[in-house]
Amino acid sequence: MGAIRRSPSSEREFDVIVVGAGHAGTEAAVAAARTGASVAIITSALESIGQMSCNPAIGGVAKSTVVREVDALGGIMGRATDLAMLQFRMLNRSKGPAVWAPRAQCDRGLYRRAVRTLLETQPRLETIQGTVARLSLEGDTVTGVETIEGRRFGARTVVITTGTFLRGRIHIGTTTSVSGGRAGESATTHLAEQLENFGFVVERFKTGTPPRIDGRSVDFSSLAVQASEIDDFDYSWSHFWAEPRKTPNATRHPAQLPCWITYLEDAGKQIIQENIKLSAMYGGAIASRGPRYCPSVEDKVVKFPLAARHQIFLEPEGHDTSELYVNGLSTSLPADVQLDILHSIEGLQDVRMTRAGYAIEYDYYPPTQLDSSLQTKAVDGLFFAGQINGTTGYEEAAGQGLIAGLNAGRRAQDLEPVVLGRETSYIGVLVDDLVTRGVDEPYRLFTSRSEFRLTVRQDNALRRLSEIAQSLQLYSAAESAVAELRLENEDAALRLAREASVRPEQVNDLLAANESSPIPHSVKLIELARRPELNLADLFEVVGAEGISHDAILTAELEIKYAGYFDRERLQADKLKRLGDFRLSSEIPYDDFTSLSFEARQKLGSLKPSTLAQASRVPGVSPSDLQNLVLEVERRRENKKVVAE
Repeated sequence: MGAIRRSPSSEREFDVIVVGAGHAGTEAAVAAARTGASVAIITSALESIGQMSCNPAIGGVAKSTVVREVDALGGIMGRATDLAMLQFRMLNRSKGPAVWAPRAQCDRGLYRRAVRTLLETQPRLETIQGTVARLSLEGDTVTGVETIEGRRFGARTVVITTGTFLRGRIHIGTTTSVSGGRAGESATTHLAEQLENFGFVVERFKTGTPPRIDGRSVDFSSLAVQASEIDDFDYSWSHFWAEPRKTPNATRHPAQLPCWITYLEDAGKQIIQENIKLSAMYGGAIASRGPRYCPSVEDKVVKFPLAARHQIFLEPEGHDTSELYVNGLSTSLPADVQLDILHSIEGLQDVRMTRAGYAIEYDYYPPTQLDSSLQTKAVDGLFFAGQINGTTGYEEAAGQGLIAGLNAGRRAQDLEPVVLGRETSYIGVLVDDLVTRGVDEPYRLFTSRSEFRLTVRQDNALRRLSEIAQSLQLYSAAESAVAELRLENEDAALRLAREASVRPEQVNDLLAANESSPIPHSVKLIELARRPELNLADLFEVVGAEGISHDAILTAELEIKYAGYFDRERLQADKLKRLGDFRLSSEIPYDDFTSLSFEARQKLGSLKPSTLAQASRVPGVSPSDLQNLVLEVERRRENKKVVAE
């Protein structure tokens, strides 16, 4: 590793500085530290490290897989969730277990404290309180940062993870508009202006948050209760715990709490319709686009006028408060109108509003200005992650933070970047979508964005990614041992299913209980495990198998039941990987390749994809363009070889 460049009059020198300590920033800092880099994470308030600015929940469809992938690569979101989880649900239960999606409601305060504790277990990582005002540069290379307090820190690489703070502006109604990154915290202006002056294209997005209410003023007697399912699934978000989730005397997480379900009905919808012009989003105060799949309540009423009602979840914020998060009521209407809407909802007729909902506008930088390592193309050593790239969601931020931090740490040590293919992970899909296709609305992950959603699942994240983590030396010795044991368990479960036989008298009662055809003679367990009405855990119990973990059995069962589908996906993944192995230099003169269409030359020249696989996903590039591109590149390589000889 080269010597760290010393910035003039810098107080300290680091390999990596991370600006911001939300979900992207904390994962970036940990990932960089795990590469062996010296890391500082700088945030305006150390008390807000790991703050859940919006809904205190982790996971859900596609998002839960990202959490598990981040964990498999050494991240901390899964561990913090395990320590702070106060409610657990398994979504998508009406479908097969291959697409089940866990979701956890967290104690907001416990989550924040868990994240900070996990950061401080990293010996090469330091936390610093301050507000970064500007970057230090030498030419087009970043060399450090300076805070508004006048402190200077040198760095070989910098990761910016400022969330909604870059020129953030909070709106409540059409008359209340204040500068802020989130309620009660100042926006970041100087850094935003400097980035724009560098020539980065900057756009604006918006997002919103609902009101919070005092749970002591809610009439729960008329509401449906949604209890935690953690004991039904005995689920852990992290793969790396040495001890079980539950012992006779304690659980890893706090005591579980319920959520409650109610509805916005005609009375509330009428209030919104009558006051729609007072909404910041509909009254002209905001012109930016918001997340399509997390709409404001105003959007719901305007865009779905025939919907009879809209579901509302009342979600606990933590054990140390009676405050509830009103999920489904995100709004930028005036505070008095919000209170009227709340009072129209069943169970909330006498509710007290503790905090008004609001909308927030903020700067983001279209992510096609990044390469696949999440380094900016304009400034060497500068990386972006999280909402600054036009995404929405804690999990999407964490996935980007991990990749940016990992590559910033490696860049600081003169090592090659790490790029995850789409076939490896949802994180790979996320990053590839951002840098190749860009965004025109806040980007959110869905299973439909992946071509490999059966083989890229939350239960097999360790199987998919631990080899990469091991090769990059991201694990401690203890973590390596846990990962190896888990994979050995999966192998043992598959081996037992293939090798063990069961006799009719052992299993026919179980088959009858599950309305499955009896067997006339001994068969291998794997033959019965393929039946959709049977589960592998019950079959293992019949033959007296012990010592194999529940999680390993579930993964083995999915591999058995869906083997044909998985095999087809893996063939597609191998094909995509081969395309990814065809590298494209950033120096390719696309304008000279006249065999490509004009549109393809323009877009490829602008985006400069690093592989043929990435080029294939650029809008406007046809299959014939790809064939001609291969021929042009091969011809160019051959000509260079001839000249060299």
